[in-house]
Amino acid sequence: MIPDGVSRDPILQEAARELEAAIHDARVAFDCIGLGEIDRAHISAVTARVAIDAAVTAVQAALAAGQPAPGGFPRSE
Repeated sequence: MIPDGVSRDPILQEAARELEAAIHDARVAFDCIGLGEIDRAHISAVTARVAIDAAVTAVQAALAAGQPAPGGFPRSE
């Protein structure tokens, strides 16, 4: 689910999608550890990290483009 106010900004939409993917991959990694599937847990943890890195890049791009923060919250710089 994409937060309100983000739907108008495609860069922030992408950041939200990447974070959702990271959450999913982290949950898969957690479950795999519980099942003893360490190799699969490692792969899922790495893909979660890649998704987080992509989200950070998207947010940095939005900040560099001077995008206002959704909801009227001030941006921290």
